[in-house]
Amino acid sequence: MTSIPTEATINNAWLTEQLNKAGHNVEVTGFTAKRIGTGQIGKCIRYELQLTGKTDNAPTSLVGKFPSDDETSRATGVMLKNFIKEVSFYQELQKRLTIATPKCYFASIDGEGPDFALLLEDLSPAVQGDQLAGCSVDVARAAVLELVGLHAPSWNDETLRGKDWLGEPDAESTELNRTLYQGNIDGFAERYGPKLKADELEIIRKVAGAAPPSGETLPDPFALVHIDYRLDNLLINETLSPPKITAVDWQSISLDSPLADVAYFLGAGLRSETRRQAEEEIVRAYHAALLETGIKDYGWDSCWTDYRKGVFAGFFVTVIASMIVERTERGDEMFLTMARRHARHALDLGSDEFLA
Repeated sequence: MTSIPTEATINNAWLTEQLNKAGHNVEVTGFTAKRIGTGQIGKCIRYELQLTGKTDNAPTSLVGKFPSDDETSRATGVMLKNFIKEVSFYQELQKRLTIATPKCYFASIDGEGPDFALLLEDLSPAVQGDQLAGCSVDVARAAVLELVGLHAPSWNDETLRGKDWLGEPDAESTELNRTLYQGNIDGFAERYGPKLKADELEIIRKVAGAAPPSGETLPDPFALVHIDYRLDNLLINETLSPPKITAVDWQSISLDSPLADVAYFLGAGLRSETRRQAEEEIVRAYHAALLETGIKDYGWDSCWTDYRKGVFAGFFVTVIASMIVERTERGDEMFLTMARRHARHALDLGSDEFLA
Protein backbone atom coordinates (compact mmCIF):
# COMPACT_ATOMS: atom_id res chain seq x y z
CA MET A 1 0.00 0.00 0.00
CA THR A 2 1.23 3.49 -0.83
CA SER A 3 2.29 5.36 2.28
CA ILE A 4 0.02 8.33 2.88
CA PRO A 5 1.89 11.45 4.00
CA THR A 6 0.46 13.92 6.46
CA GLU A 7 1.01 17.64 6.72
CA ALA A 8 3.61 16.89 9.41
CA THR A 9 5.55 14.29 7.39
CA ILE A 10 5.91 16.09 4.05
CA ASN A 11 9.62 16.55 3.41
CA ASN A 12 12.10 17.40 0.66
CA ALA A 13 12.62 13.78 -0.36
CA TRP A 14 8.91 13.03 -0.76
CA LEU A 15 8.28 16.19 -2.80
CA THR A 16 11.31 15.39 -4.96
CA GLU A 17 9.94 11.89 -5.58
CA GLN A 18 6.58 13.19 -6.78
CA LEU A 19 8.17 15.71 -9.15
CA ASN A 20 10.53 13.07 -10.51
CA LYS A 21 7.60 10.72 -11.18
CA ALA A 22 5.97 13.54 -13.16
CA GLY A 23 9.05 13.81 -15.38
CA HIS A 24 10.85 16.72 -13.72
CA ASN A 25 14.56 16.04 -13.19
CA VAL A 26 14.88 18.22 -10.10
CA GLU A 27 15.57 18.02 -6.40
CA VAL A 28 13.61 19.87 -3.73
CA THR A 29 16.18 21.38 -1.38
CA GLY A 30 13.72 23.27 0.81
CA PHE A 31 10.16 24.56 1.04
CA THR A 32 7.78 26.75 2.99
CA ALA A 33 4.23 25.70 3.88
CA LYS A 34 1.22 27.99 4.33
CA ARG A 35 -2.45 27.17 4.94
CA ILE A 36 -4.75 28.47 2.19
CA GLY A 37 -8.45 28.34 1.37
CA THR A 38 -11.58 28.11 3.49
CA GLY A 39 -12.37 24.38 3.36
CA GLN A 40 -14.17 22.84 6.33
CA ILE A 41 -13.82 19.12 5.59
CA GLY A 42 -10.36 19.26 4.04
CA LYS A 43 -7.44 21.61 4.53
CA CYS A 44 -5.08 22.91 1.85
CA ILE A 45 -1.41 23.81 2.21
CA ARG A 46 0.64 25.73 -0.35
CA TYR A 47 4.24 24.55 -0.66
CA GLU A 48 6.71 27.05 -2.09
CA LEU A 49 9.64 25.00 -3.37
CA GLN A 50 13.36 25.61 -3.68
CA LEU A 51 14.67 23.49 -6.55
CA THR A 52 17.95 22.43 -8.13
CA GLY A 53 18.43 20.58 -11.42
CA LYS A 54 16.54 21.13 -14.69
CA THR A 55 14.06 23.58 -13.25
CA ASP A 56 12.81 25.25 -16.47
CA ASN A 57 9.38 23.55 -16.60
CA ALA A 58 9.16 22.33 -13.02
CA PRO A 59 6.55 23.86 -10.70
CA THR A 60 7.92 26.07 -7.95
CA SER A 61 4.80 25.71 -5.83
CA LEU A 62 2.27 22.95 -5.22
CA VAL A 63 -0.86 22.53 -3.12
CA GLY A 64 -1.32 19.64 -0.71
CA LYS A 65 -4.76 18.63 0.51
CA PHE A 66 -5.40 16.65 3.71
CA PRO A 67 -8.36 15.87 5.99
CA SER A 68 -9.50 18.50 8.47
CA ASP A 69 -8.07 18.45 11.98
CA ASP A 70 -11.63 18.65 13.35
CA GLU A 71 -12.97 15.22 14.33
CA THR A 72 -16.58 16.07 13.40
CA SER A 73 -15.53 17.20 9.94
CA ARG A 74 -13.36 14.09 9.50
CA ALA A 75 -16.27 11.83 10.46
CA THR A 76 -18.55 13.74 8.08
CA GLY A 77 -16.05 13.29 5.26
CA VAL A 78 -16.09 9.52 5.76
CA MET A 79 -19.88 9.28 6.18
CA LEU A 80 -20.59 11.26 3.01
CA LYS A 81 -17.73 9.57 1.11
CA ASN A 82 -16.16 12.99 0.50
CA PHE A 83 -12.58 11.76 0.83
CA ILE A 84 -12.89 8.64 -1.33
CA LYS A 85 -14.82 10.61 -3.96
CA GLU A 86 -12.14 13.26 -4.36
CA VAL A 87 -9.20 10.87 -4.45
CA SER A 88 -11.04 8.57 -6.88
CA PHE A 89 -11.90 11.53 -9.09
CA TYR A 90 -8.21 12.23 -9.64
CA GLN A 91 -7.34 8.55 -9.94
CA GLU A 92 -10.12 7.47 -12.31
CA LEU A 93 -12.14 10.29 -13.87
CA GLN A 94 -9.99 13.38 -14.43
CA LYS A 95 -8.33 12.13 -17.61
CA ARG A 96 -11.63 11.49 -19.42
CA LEU A 97 -13.01 15.02 -18.91
CA THR A 98 -12.30 18.38 -20.52
CA ILE A 99 -13.34 20.61 -17.61
CA ALA A 100 -10.32 22.53 -16.31
CA THR A 101 -8.90 20.89 -13.18
CA PRO A 102 -5.50 21.06 -11.46
CA LYS A 103 -2.81 18.61 -12.51
CA CYS A 104 -2.51 15.88 -9.88
CA TYR A 105 0.94 14.71 -8.74
CA PHE A 106 -0.21 12.36 -5.97
CA ALA A 107 -3.53 10.88 -4.84
CA SER A 108 -3.93 8.19 -2.19
CA ILE A 109 -6.36 7.21 0.55
CA ASP A 110 -6.57 4.59 3.29
CA GLY A 111 -9.86 2.80 2.64
CA GLU A 112 -12.57 5.47 2.60
CA GLY A 113 -10.61 7.79 4.88
CA PRO A 114 -10.29 9.95 6.79
CA ASP A 115 -6.56 9.55 6.04
CA PHE A 116 -5.82 10.75 2.51
CA ALA A 117 -3.46 13.09 0.67
CA LEU A 118 -3.49 14.93 -2.63
CA LEU A 119 -0.68 16.92 -4.23
CA LEU A 120 -1.98 19.27 -6.88
CA GLU A 121 -0.89 21.96 -9.29
CA ASP A 122 -0.85 25.47 -7.81
CA LEU A 123 -2.94 27.61 -10.12
CA SER A 124 -1.76 31.01 -8.87
CA PRO A 125 -2.37 33.81 -9.99
CA ALA A 126 -5.89 32.41 -10.13
CA VAL A 127 -7.66 33.13 -6.85
CA GLN A 128 -10.44 31.40 -4.96
CA GLY A 129 -13.89 32.78 -5.62
CA ASP A 130 -15.77 34.52 -2.83
CA GLN A 131 -19.13 32.96 -2.07
CA LEU A 132 -20.20 35.89 0.05
CA ALA A 133 -19.35 38.63 -2.43
CA GLY A 134 -20.73 36.77 -5.43
CA CYS A 135 -19.30 37.21 -8.91
CA SER A 136 -19.73 39.16 -12.12
CA VAL A 137 -21.91 37.95 -14.99
CA ASP A 138 -18.74 37.33 -17.04
CA VAL A 139 -17.34 35.00 -14.37
CA ALA A 140 -20.71 33.27 -13.99
CA ARG A 141 -20.99 32.66 -17.73
CA ALA A 142 -17.44 31.29 -17.91
CA ALA A 143 -18.03 29.03 -14.92
CA VAL A 144 -21.25 27.60 -16.32
CA LEU A 145 -19.72 27.03 -19.76
CA GLU A 146 -16.81 25.20 -18.09
CA LEU A 147 -19.37 22.70 -16.78
CA VAL A 148 -19.89 21.50 -20.35
CA GLY A 149 -16.48 19.83 -20.03
CA LEU A 150 -17.78 17.80 -17.08
CA HIS A 151 -21.28 17.02 -18.33
CA ALA A 152 -20.86 16.40 -22.06
CA PRO A 153 -18.13 13.68 -21.82
CA SER A 154 -20.24 11.78 -19.29
CA TRP A 155 -23.71 12.42 -20.75
CA ASN A 156 -25.91 9.35 -20.16
CA ASP A 157 -22.75 7.19 -19.94
CA GLU A 158 -23.87 3.83 -18.57
CA THR A 159 -20.25 2.75 -17.92
CA LEU A 160 -20.14 5.17 -14.99
CA ARG A 161 -22.91 3.38 -13.14
CA GLY A 162 -22.31 0.81 -10.42
CA LYS A 163 -19.33 2.54 -8.78
CA ASP A 164 -20.08 2.44 -5.08
CA TRP A 165 -17.91 5.46 -4.27
CA LEU A 166 -19.54 7.56 -7.01
CA GLY A 167 -23.15 6.77 -6.32
CA GLU A 168 -26.39 7.81 -7.98
CA PRO A 169 -29.93 8.62 -6.87
CA ASP A 170 -31.84 5.60 -5.60
CA ALA A 171 -34.40 4.93 -2.89
CA GLU A 172 -31.72 4.47 -0.22
CA SER A 173 -29.72 7.61 -1.03
CA THR A 174 -32.87 9.68 -1.45
CA GLU A 175 -34.11 8.53 1.95
CA LEU A 176 -30.71 9.28 3.52
CA ASN A 177 -30.78 12.81 2.12
CA ARG A 178 -34.35 13.31 3.27
CA THR A 179 -33.54 11.98 6.74
CA LEU A 180 -30.48 14.21 7.06
CA TYR A 181 -32.48 17.21 5.88
CA GLN A 182 -35.40 16.51 8.21
CA GLY A 183 -33.07 15.82 11.11
CA ASN A 184 -31.26 19.13 10.70
CA ILE A 185 -34.01 21.51 9.54
CA ASP A 186 -35.13 22.56 13.05
CA GLY A 187 -31.58 23.33 14.14
CA PHE A 188 -30.99 25.17 10.88
CA ALA A 189 -34.17 27.20 11.33
CA GLU A 190 -33.24 28.07 14.89
CA ARG A 191 -29.77 29.20 13.89
CA TYR A 192 -30.52 31.02 10.63
CA GLY A 193 -34.30 31.48 10.52
CA PRO A 194 -34.41 34.84 12.35
CA LYS A 195 -32.29 36.36 9.56
CA LEU A 196 -34.33 34.90 6.69
CA LYS A 197 -37.52 36.33 5.19
CA ALA A 198 -40.69 34.42 6.03
CA ASP A 199 -41.22 33.07 2.50
CA GLU A 200 -37.57 31.98 2.30
CA LEU A 201 -37.77 29.97 5.51
CA GLU A 202 -41.15 28.59 4.45
CA ILE A 203 -39.85 27.05 1.22
CA ILE A 204 -36.72 25.73 2.97
CA ARG A 205 -39.00 23.97 5.45
CA LYS A 206 -41.30 22.77 2.67
CA VAL A 207 -38.45 20.84 1.08
CA ALA A 208 -38.09 18.78 4.27
CA GLY A 209 -41.43 17.10 3.58
CA ALA A 210 -40.86 16.55 -0.13
CA ALA A 211 -38.82 14.17 -2.23
CA PRO A 212 -36.05 15.74 -4.29
CA PRO A 213 -37.52 16.65 -7.70
CA SER A 214 -35.20 14.16 -9.42
CA GLY A 215 -36.98 11.38 -7.54
CA GLU A 216 -35.52 8.07 -6.45
CA THR A 217 -33.95 7.00 -9.73
CA LEU A 218 -31.25 8.34 -12.01
CA PRO A 219 -32.80 11.08 -14.15
CA ASP A 220 -32.69 11.28 -17.94
CA PRO A 221 -30.40 12.88 -18.88
CA PHE A 222 -27.76 12.13 -16.26
CA ALA A 223 -24.07 13.00 -16.12
CA LEU A 224 -21.23 13.42 -13.69
CA VAL A 225 -22.11 16.34 -11.43
CA HIS A 226 -19.80 18.27 -9.13
CA ILE A 227 -22.64 18.78 -6.59
CA ASP A 228 -20.81 21.64 -4.80
CA TYR A 229 -19.94 23.78 -7.83
CA ARG A 230 -19.77 27.23 -6.25
CA LEU A 231 -17.36 30.14 -6.04
CA ASP A 232 -15.44 28.92 -2.99
CA ASN A 233 -14.59 25.76 -4.96
CA LEU A 234 -13.39 27.54 -8.10
CA LEU A 235 -10.06 29.19 -8.91
CA ILE A 236 -10.62 32.22 -11.12
CA ASN A 237 -8.15 34.10 -13.29
CA GLU A 238 -9.79 37.36 -14.33
CA THR A 239 -6.65 38.65 -16.04
CA LEU A 240 -7.84 36.60 -19.02
CA SER A 241 -10.87 37.31 -21.19
CA PRO A 242 -13.11 35.42 -20.80
CA PRO A 243 -12.05 34.59 -17.23
CA LYS A 244 -10.32 31.23 -16.79
CA ILE A 245 -12.18 28.98 -14.35
CA THR A 246 -10.67 25.86 -12.77
CA ALA A 247 -12.77 23.54 -10.62
CA VAL A 248 -11.38 22.09 -7.39
CA ASP A 249 -12.85 20.30 -4.34
CA TRP A 250 -14.22 17.19 -6.02
CA GLN A 251 -15.43 15.78 -2.69
CA SER A 252 -19.09 15.36 -3.65
CA ILE A 253 -18.99 14.19 -7.28
CA SER A 254 -21.83 11.87 -8.26
CA LEU A 255 -24.23 11.01 -11.06
CA ASP A 256 -27.38 13.09 -11.32
CA SER A 257 -29.08 15.80 -13.37
CA PRO A 258 -26.42 18.04 -14.96
CA LEU A 259 -28.65 21.10 -14.72
CA ALA A 260 -28.50 20.81 -10.94
CA ASP A 261 -24.87 21.98 -11.16
CA VAL A 262 -25.88 24.93 -13.32
CA ALA A 263 -28.76 25.98 -11.08
CA TYR A 264 -26.71 25.52 -7.92
CA PHE A 265 -23.90 27.70 -9.21
CA LEU A 266 -26.09 30.53 -10.50
CA GLY A 267 -28.30 30.46 -7.42
CA ALA A 268 -25.38 30.61 -5.02
CA GLY A 269 -22.91 32.72 -6.99
CA LEU A 270 -24.95 35.64 -8.27
CA ARG A 271 -26.78 38.18 -6.20
CA SER A 272 -30.48 37.70 -6.77
CA GLU A 273 -31.04 40.90 -8.74
CA THR A 274 -28.12 40.09 -11.05
CA ARG A 275 -29.21 36.49 -11.50
CA ARG A 276 -32.72 37.48 -12.54
CA GLN A 277 -31.31 39.58 -15.38
CA ALA A 278 -28.62 37.17 -16.59
CA GLU A 279 -29.62 33.59 -15.89
CA GLU A 280 -31.66 32.75 -18.98
CA GLU A 281 -28.95 34.03 -21.32
CA ILE A 282 -26.30 32.01 -19.46
CA VAL A 283 -28.38 28.82 -19.43
CA ARG A 284 -29.09 29.26 -23.15
CA ALA A 285 -25.35 29.59 -23.79
CA TYR A 286 -24.72 26.40 -21.81
CA HIS A 287 -27.43 24.57 -23.76
CA ALA A 288 -25.99 25.71 -27.08
CA ALA A 289 -22.50 24.58 -26.03
CA LEU A 290 -23.85 21.14 -25.09
CA LEU A 291 -25.43 20.75 -28.51
CA GLU A 292 -22.15 21.76 -30.16
CA THR A 293 -20.47 18.74 -28.54
CA GLY A 294 -22.84 16.45 -30.42
CA ILE A 295 -25.48 15.86 -27.77
CA LYS A 296 -28.84 15.28 -29.41
CA ASP A 297 -32.48 15.11 -28.36
CA TYR A 298 -32.20 17.65 -25.56
CA GLY A 299 -34.35 20.62 -26.42
CA TRP A 300 -34.40 24.02 -24.78
CA ASP A 301 -37.72 23.46 -23.00
CA SER A 302 -36.38 20.30 -21.35
CA CYS A 303 -33.18 22.09 -20.39
CA TRP A 304 -35.03 24.98 -18.76
CA THR A 305 -37.38 22.66 -16.87
CA ASP A 306 -34.42 20.68 -15.55
CA TYR A 307 -32.78 23.96 -14.54
CA ARG A 308 -35.88 25.00 -12.58
CA LYS A 309 -35.91 21.61 -10.82
CA GLY A 310 -32.20 21.89 -10.13
CA VAL A 311 -32.55 24.84 -7.76
CA PHE A 312 -33.21 22.49 -4.84
CA ALA A 313 -29.70 21.04 -4.97
CA GLY A 314 -28.58 24.13 -3.08
CA PHE A 315 -31.11 23.55 -0.31
CA PHE A 316 -29.69 20.16 0.59
CA VAL A 317 -26.08 21.30 0.60
CA THR A 318 -26.92 24.39 2.65
CA VAL A 319 -29.11 22.80 5.33
CA ILE A 320 -27.20 19.56 5.82
CA ALA A 321 -23.62 20.84 5.53
CA SER A 322 -24.24 23.86 7.74
CA MET A 323 -25.23 21.65 10.64
CA ILE A 324 -22.71 18.78 10.39
CA VAL A 325 -19.36 20.48 9.75
CA GLU A 326 -17.23 22.51 12.09
CA ARG A 327 -19.01 25.78 12.86
CA THR A 328 -17.11 28.98 12.04
CA GLU A 329 -18.04 32.64 11.80
CA ARG A 330 -17.41 32.71 8.06
CA GLY A 331 -19.26 29.43 7.65
CA ASP A 332 -22.34 30.88 9.35
CA GLU A 333 -22.28 33.90 7.08
CA MET A 334 -21.76 31.75 4.00
CA PHE A 335 -24.58 29.33 4.78
CA LEU A 336 -26.97 32.18 5.57
CA THR A 337 -26.10 33.85 2.26
CA MET A 338 -26.61 30.59 0.39
CA ALA A 339 -29.94 29.96 2.11
CA ARG A 340 -31.20 33.38 1.09
CA ARG A 341 -30.05 33.09 -2.50
CA HIS A 342 -31.23 29.50 -3.10
CA ALA A 343 -34.62 30.15 -1.51
CA ARG A 344 -35.12 33.31 -3.53
CA HIS A 345 -34.02 31.45 -6.67
CA ALA A 346 -36.67 28.78 -6.18
CA LEU A 347 -39.34 31.36 -5.43
CA ASP A 348 -38.41 33.50 -8.46
CA LEU A 349 -38.70 30.49 -10.79
CA GLY A 350 -41.85 29.07 -9.21
CA SER A 351 -40.01 25.83 -8.61
CA ASP A 352 -42.14 24.92 -5.60
CA GLU A 353 -44.55 23.37 -8.11
CA PHE A 354 -42.10 20.45 -8.33
CA LEU A 355 -42.24 19.69 -4.61
CA ALA A 356 -44.43 16.63 -4.12
